[in-house]
Amino acid sequence: MQKTFFSKLATKTVGKSLTAITAVLLTHSSLASAAAVSEVASTALAASKTGNANASYQIKHLEPSSWWVDMKSPALQLLVHGDNISELTPQIKSDKVVIKQINKVANPNYLFVDVIIREGTKPHRFNIDFLQDNEVVISHPYQLKARNKTSAADISFSAKDVIYLVTPDRFANGNPNNDQVPQLLERKNRTAPGGRHGGDLQGIINHLNYIEDMGYTQIWLNPVVENNQQEYSYHGYSATDFYQIDARFGDNALYKKLATEAQKRGIGLIIDVVLNHSGSGHWWHNDLPTEDWYNNQGKAYVGTNHKREALHDSYAVNADKQLFSDGWFVPTMPDLNQRNSYLANYLIQNTLWWIEYANLSGIRVDTYSYPDKAFLTQWTKRLTDEYPNINIVGEEWSTNPAIVAYWQKGANTHDGYQSYLPSVMDFPMQDLLVKALTNKESWNTGLNQLYQVLANDFLYAAPEDLVIFPDNHDMSRIFTQLNEDYELFKIAMTYLMTTRGIPQVFYGTEILMANPGTTDHGVIRTDFPGGWQGDDVSGFTGKGLTSTQKKAQEFMRKLMNWRKNTPTIHHGELRHYAPESGVYVYFRYDELNKYMVVINKNASEVTLAMEKYSELLGKAKSLIPVLSNKPIAIQENMLMPAKTATIFQVR
Repeated sequence: MQKTFFSKLATKTVGKSLTAITAVLLTHSSLASAAAVSEVASTALAASKTGNANASYQIKHLEPSSWWVDMKSPALQLLVHGDNISELTPQIKSDKVVIKQINKVANPNYLFVDVIIREGTKPHRFNIDFLQDNEVVISHPYQLKARNKTSAADISFSAKDVIYLVTPDRFANGNPNNDQVPQLLERKNRTAPGGRHGGDLQGIINHLNYIEDMGYTQIWLNPVVENNQQEYSYHGYSATDFYQIDARFGDNALYKKLATEAQKRGIGLIIDVVLNHSGSGHWWHNDLPTEDWYNNQGKAYVGTNHKREALHDSYAVNADKQLFSDGWFVPTMPDLNQRNSYLANYLIQNTLWWIEYANLSGIRVDTYSYPDKAFLTQWTKRLTDEYPNINIVGEEWSTNPAIVAYWQKGANTHDGYQSYLPSVMDFPMQDLLVKALTNKESWNTGLNQLYQVLANDFLYAAPEDLVIFPDNHDMSRIFTQLNEDYELFKIAMTYLMTTRGIPQVFYGTEILMANPGTTDHGVIRTDFPGGWQGDDVSGFTGKGLTSTQKKAQEFMRKLMNWRKNTPTIHHGELRHYAPESGVYVYFRYDELNKYMVVINKNASEVTLAMEKYSELLGKAKSLIPVLSNKPIAIQENMLMPAKTATIFQVR
């Protein structure tokens, strides 16, 4: 009777090693003698050698699922996941693709396999065999592909561009059939500000002509990888699979199609990368590879203090520094430990994979300063070694320019830290732009605050590479921040399109989308009107827009298309005059052209004594307002309209 019991139990252990089988059976050792355990374990092991082992071993994940030949680094590390997979030995029968090292970790369900792809290897398919006792148990197909003939990353985004920031769930629903997916937890609920509304990649593809017509030349999407969380998953920042597009947005092939279709229109696609955390619904969450895959792993929830200053503070205690970097954002966003070399490699390769797979033009990095500092150096160097011209912009949400500047490549850091990050988000400019336009004028407030932004540029290694913006998906919309003052809105947008840096505009800004009376992110990320069948208002066609919204949209279209075709604004020198009495004047110029921008914040027109600007006007005879093209002769005194920002071409 005991033997029959153990024989049934042993069938559950077919394919495992003798040691593993014995360990399982010994949990029931009180039911039988040690000899019986040993006998049944041996029987199960013998069964595994007769061809039944395939039923017991399964590769659940092998990532990355494919790779490319002719990458600058020949090294590739494969994460292999499956029950007791470490009991098998991987093998590749090739003299071009060689397994250098097999790494086992504490969890027997993982292997990390170091592979070298030798120079001269051609694109091809092959099998990775997994052996037990020199017999193949599993054979897993793998493919090495040819790289993109022309890489969008070689051009990337720069000051020549205007970036359109889109929250995919809230832009347009191009395929209602994927609004709800059986295997994904959260269902569509368009009535809830924090729910999923159904926007998707097809919706963006359907409206690429609109994006092109407006003058945008890059698209940055909030993350579109799978977020299989119970709730509040539409934003994309809780990845549950780093290698799969969320099925409610489409699939990997559709993401690649979006990039291709955008490129046909001269538009690049920027990926939003999250290095700091994953989602608690990630497939590895309940079967972690190592004891240090997460920071504060196995402890009660430990939240970050968000004190980014601690990394630079001469008086900071180590506990504050560690809490900033290792604390979690929220309980559903486990904080990743990039000091773990396997995880570090995983994150680096994942970014490389998406850039090459979809031929992407650049990268935006969420919560840039939160991951391990040494890892950030490693990550940015590996990316820029592979794609020397790629632009990567990091989100360091601080209004202190010294802290923001610290992370940019070439910065003269206080601690010798070396970064390879080309760009950072210019939060100091965003903050002071709003204050400059809403505060009263005085010797140090109002437009003087905007002047101070540029005066601090000596802190940056390359201020011309900063990404500048009026708002984004995490703050009130610019029209709301400016108290829904349309004239101030036009001043703000004119400034951002003519000063130094790379402008980014949040979807719907062009039609004055707002969030009056609330800072709820779900309201800030309201659906773009016209993106859903049956919408009464459409930003795409103009149907139902107010007259002011239509004026704003046309203003933005003219302004951004003028900027797109004006190289002087992309790379020209910038010189400005200190603001005086609510008037701020600056110039952009190169060897071929010169532009003068006059901001008059006053509620009445002002007279400019043009002699003041003779240093930069030189012998010019006329000014041509670029949006009206009607030349004006330069006179000793010139009137400037109230609450305007006017761009003149100097002739």
